[in-house]
Amino acid sequence: MYSAADLPTEPIQINAVPVVQTWNLSKVYRTGFWLNQKIESLKDCSLTVYQGETFGLLGPNGAGKTTLLKTLLGIVRPTSGKAVLLGHPIGNLNVKQKIGYLPENAYIYDYLTAWEFLDFIAGLFHLPSSLRRKRITELLDLVGLARSTALKKKLKQYSKGMLQRVGMAQALINDPEIVFLDEPMSGLDPMGRYRMREIILSLKKQGKTIFFNSHILADVEQICDRIALLALGELICQGSLNELLGDGNAYQAIVKGGNSETLTPWLTNLSWENSCWHGQLIGELDQFLIHLKQFDLQLISIHLARPSLEEFFIQQLRARGIEFSR
Repeated sequence: MYSAADLPTEPIQINAVPVVQTWNLSKVYRTGFWLNQKIESLKDCSLTVYQGETFGLLGPNGAGKTTLLKTLLGIVRPTSGKAVLLGHPIGNLNVKQKIGYLPENAYIYDYLTAWEFLDFIAGLFHLPSSLRRKRITELLDLVGLARSTALKKKLKQYSKGMLQRVGMAQALINDPEIVFLDEPMSGLDPMGRYRMREIILSLKKQGKTIFFNSHILADVEQICDRIALLALGELICQGSLNELLGDGNAYQAIVKGGNSETLTPWLTNLSWENSCWHGQLIGELDQFLIHLKQFDLQLISIHLARPSLEEFFIQQLRARGIEFSR
């Protein structure tokens, strides 16, 4: 795991190609009647996202997630620091042709149909008319709207979930190399979240690089290769789930009976609590169960020692005096 004090300055993956890199990126907003008050929304943020990976940026409301994303997109100018996308400084027009973006609250024209809206977006990217029809058809199929009767309706009649799917289609109209998603699961019901997860996973299979903000931790845990945790504008940690949460094969066991000599070869960090032995399993689970049977020991419980992402998330925030609000 990497702490904010020792974030990697070099790629941590062999032969990986960085597509997003930031160095000490900061953003300070001025407020008040005389603009004499400062709000530090982003503080010395340094991170790297590699080609083809799905990267999740986590944090409570007001953590600075959207500020970081908009800074990378060139919508917001940083106060200090440096960032590059696809090897070019942020804001480069040629790079913008290779980016897809779904805002948290996308503006979608109410009186257009989904097809008309996507055709309009395709025109902004100067896609030839011969390619537009093919591309729009493929994207409507990808987001599950190709056979929907709603295609004949105006967008103002769409549900939140359907609008998110149209928004995802517009983010992909130019076949981008990297896709930025700002809270793509926000406000969706379970079926809508499932559909959005499936879309993201299909993009991942295509080799797209995906950078998204979210506070829905269960979805992030299923989708992301690596994550970063942002709180009060400060990057607390970043890494893969295994690096942050621990090896997913580690088990915590509670055993009744026996003694420390019997269990020491199998359990580490052994402790005696409530008339039972507690420890973390060493070695193969099957062999451990055979050992317990041979010595007539009772297994009270066994579970993965690795915490959930939500448990880790709350623990990290509380360690810094930040209460987690859902």
